[in-house]
Amino acid sequence: MDDWFLSGYSLNPYSNCSFNCVYCYTRGSKYGENQVPGLAAKINAPEVLVKQLKNRARKREYGFIAFGSATDPYLPVEEDLRLTRELLIIILRFRFPLHLLTRSPLILQDLDILKKIGEKAVIPDQFQDKTDTGVVLSFSFSTTDEHLARIFEPGAPSPQERLETMKQCKEEGFTVGAIFMPLLPFLSDREEHLDEMIRKVKESGADFVMASGLTLFGEGPQDCKTRYYEVLEEHFPELVPKTRVIFGNSFAPSRKYQNELHQRFVRLCQKYQIRNRVY
Repeated sequence: MDDWFLSGYSLNPYSNCSFNCVYCYTRGSKYGENQVPGLAAKINAPEVLVKQLKNRARKREYGFIAFGSATDPYLPVEEDLRLTRELLIIILRFRFPLHLLTRSPLILQDLDILKKIGEKAVIPDQFQDKTDTGVVLSFSFSTTDEHLARIFEPGAPSPQERLETMKQCKEEGFTVGAIFMPLLPFLSDREEHLDEMIRKVKESGADFVMASGLTLFGEGPQDCKTRYYEVLEEHFPELVPKTRVIFGNSFAPSRKYQNELHQRFVRLCQKYQIRNRVY
C-alpha cells in the first residue's frame, strides 16, 4: 500500500494531459515511458476494470484506488466522453474505496456517484477506526498564486477555481485535502507563500495537506527538466543558478533542501492545526 495516498491500486482513464504543467513528472521519467504522443483516452478501461475488480472483490482484496495519480481524470474531454464517470460506476458496483486526485471543477458533475461510493465501499481493516467513508477527494496545487499558476500550469483550472470546488465538495460532506506536489523552489516553497497556501486551503475546508518538492527528469526537449529550466530562464532567470545548485546532478533536490522544506511544512501545518497526511 502507498503510504502517501492510501492506495493499493491506481487508475488513470487518460494518458498524457491537456493541462500542460511545465513540471509534470511523467515527462522524462519512467512513469511516462509507455505514454503515446498526445492525449489518449483509454477506451477499453471499463472492460479491463470490470475484470480486475471482479477478481479482487471475489478474493476480498479491497483497497483504496488512487484515481488520477498520473493524469487528471477530469480533463476537458471528460465533459463529453464521461469515461471517468463510467469507471466510477464500476467502482461503485464492486464497492472499492477511492482516493481521487484532480484540479478540475468538472468533478462536481460526479458528486452523486461519489457519494454512493463513499457509502457502499468496503473500507480496508487498517482504516476502519479512522474513517467511515470510502471516498477521499484531493485537489492538487503547486501554488495558489494566480500569476505563478498561469506560468507553470497554463492549461489547468485556476487555483481559485480549485479552492472553490474543494469548498463545495466539503460542504457536500466529503473528506477533502490539498496536495502541494510539487512545491516550486524559491517560489511557492518560501515561508510566506507556503503559509498563505495552507491558510487558503484550510479556509476552503481542507481536512489535510500533503507536500513534496520538485523533481526534474529527462534531457529531451519536451522532458520536464528541460521545460522547467526554459520557463525559469524566461520568467525568473535569477533563480536558475540557485535551482541548479540544489539539484546538482540528481533528479531530486538535495537532502538538506528536502529536510528544511519538510520541517517548514510540518511547522505551518501545526500552526493551522491541519493534518499533514490523509489519516
